[in-house]
Amino acid sequence: MQKRILGNDLDVSAIGYGCMGLSFGYGTQTDSAEAVAVIRHAVDLGVTFFDTAEVYGPFVNERVVGEALAPVRDRVVIATKFGFDIDPETGENRGGLNSRPDHIKAAVEGMLRRLRTDRIDLLYQHRVDPDVPIEDVAGTVKELIEEGKVLYFGLSEAGARTIRRAHAVQPVTALQSEYSLWWREPEDEIVPTLEELGIGLVPFSPLGKGFLTGRIDASTEFEEGDFRNTVPRLSRENREANRAFVDLLEQIAAEKDATPAQIALAWLLAQKPWIVPIPGTTKKHRLEENVAAAEITLSDDDLRRIEEGAAQIEPQGHRYSESFQKMIDR
Repeated sequence: MQKRILGNDLDVSAIGYGCMGLSFGYGTQTDSAEAVAVIRHAVDLGVTFFDTAEVYGPFVNERVVGEALAPVRDRVVIATKFGFDIDPETGENRGGLNSRPDHIKAAVEGMLRRLRTDRIDLLYQHRVDPDVPIEDVAGTVKELIEEGKVLYFGLSEAGARTIRRAHAVQPVTALQSEYSLWWREPEDEIVPTLEELGIGLVPFSPLGKGFLTGRIDASTEFEEGDFRNTVPRLSRENREANRAFVDLLEQIAAEKDATPAQIALAWLLAQKPWIVPIPGTTKKHRLEENVAAAEITLSDDDLRRIEEGAAQIEPQGHRYSESFQKMIDR
């Protein structure tokens, strides 16, 4: 697996693994033993960058990740996230956001236990808390870094102004935000800001919540409890219009003896050398498919054709429900 650098010196595999879907967000929770097996298979394939969060469960996902990676802890980079109002002891999600300094510190103590580690490699604020100055958040993480409990600081779904304010207090190593061929808003202001400041970009949902794989069509029924039931962009009527993105990817994939998912990931990798997507899956063969995307080279002509084709398509529907939209920092 090729390597990439986030920030100044955080060395990770070119494609990471988003662990959320193993235990949160997509309806059925993967059996714990099978989830551990999938994560360890990712390690065998050369993946060194694993993403989780306390809210995934809550706590369930971190425990699975901790169990899976304990035998290879010194070979991998573990990223996790704080920011929701979760009771640090019981795991009760009380709703809303909470990035008060005392809450961050309590959350990190629980993360260290669940992840079976003495340090968190990359600690993200999951969502910007409008009630807590970002300088206080960055300062708290700076203290945790000085204590050796955290190595690097990250933000998720933060706007450019917030990124700059945080970075002035404690250097930000990575920003995690949605970015894919069908969600390109970060290119307007976020990507230039990151490039200027030397911050890496970690796209989640790089496959459009599964849509860009080509395996979701107008007849697909999501399970009860699958958050995609609430995503306007994935409503039945919008899937029909957005299918044009898949058609475009399939054209290039056919020429490369690849899959649409692999072309979508290769396209992201081609945008900047400091972009590291974290696709998730519960299946080992899909994991192998995603990892293989790092070996696909898109020519300048390929990229031009994708760019020209995408410019002719207008994505239909918001990427989040209205309640989730309110949590996005601008």
